[in-house]
Amino acid sequence: MSHISPVLWEFLVNWLKRFAIFPPEASTIAPYADALYFALVGMTITGLLIVLTMVVVFSIRYSKDRHPEAIQMEGSTLLEATWTLIPLGIFLVFFVWGALLYFRIFNAPPNSMNVYVVGKQWMWKVEHPGGQHEIDALHIPVGRPIQVTLISQDVFHSFSIPAFRVKREAIPGRYTTVYFQATTPGKYHLFCTQYCGTQHSGMIGWVYVMTPEDYRAWAAGNTSGASLAQNGERLFASMGCNACHSGNAAARGPNLANVYNTRIRLTDGSTMVANEAYLRESILNPSTHVPAGYAPIMPTYQGQISEDGLIDLVEYIKSLDSNYRIQQMMNKSELSSAQAAPVGNTAQAQGVAKP
Repeated sequence: MSHISPVLWEFLVNWLKRFAIFPPEASTIAPYADALYFALVGMTITGLLIVLTMVVVFSIRYSKDRHPEAIQMEGSTLLEATWTLIPLGIFLVFFVWGALLYFRIFNAPPNSMNVYVVGKQWMWKVEHPGGQHEIDALHIPVGRPIQVTLISQDVFHSFSIPAFRVKREAIPGRYTTVYFQATTPGKYHLFCTQYCGTQHSGMIGWVYVMTPEDYRAWAAGNTSGASLAQNGERLFASMGCNACHSGNAAARGPNLANVYNTRIRLTDGSTMVANEAYLRESILNPSTHVPAGYAPIMPTYQGQISEDGLIDLVEYIKSLDSNYRIQQMMNKSELSSAQAAPVGNTAQAQGVAKP
């Protein structure tokens, strides 16, 4: 908006900030959202003034004193078309403007850093790919695109950062995403703007925008010791997923290497993109979207894996660029079984030899 009138814009923004009714612009999308907002406000005020002016003018011009006898006025096709088409054109302009802004907010660049946020009565649980975990706080570097992947663990929540002009619903059982890029280091409010229960007003937090150097220092000092993908790898092995998803030609499950963000052909002939939502749904309800060439034999893991565990598994599958790590898991499992077998046989032999 600063290109329209720098002096007027600075005056307006500073006045609104001073009275604490307008948050600062702290993201790349904020000026575009504010431009649309103030354009809508300006158009609303303009329409209001036009209607009020016409009411006053017509009330005076066609008052009973000036026209004691009512005059029959026939309709005008041109007039009716004018007051229909002009508002329609204005509404379409705002529709296209809002649609372009919507797609800009909810389509993150390919190089975005993905952060998972789980809403829960009454807190925000944040998980970074590097293994950093936060409650009611989000640390991010300035100048880097951030994609937040949201989900709720119980009821509907709404993830809102007013300074970034972003708001997105956290829905139970479904991933939603929102994108932003912070422009100014600082500390900004994080709210839940969807009434979610008795302690809804306490579901607040802070977003800490840091310089890249400070963020790297924070990330190095707050890691849990294992990344989300590493946690997912352990869960993948403990649940025996490698038995079917080994990547071999005779495997009973599809190859997971490099499957992320590819288009999967299903048994019904349709195709789907293997994004985070598809991977999560395939774990919980595998019979819903069965890949072509495979039988629907995978059991459901609904209720057996927490949302945190699902995030770990999804991040592990996203990280797979080959089947080498899965083969290593299988080799270790086979080696452990082979080493345990003689021990069992020896114990059995000793048991038989006992009188």
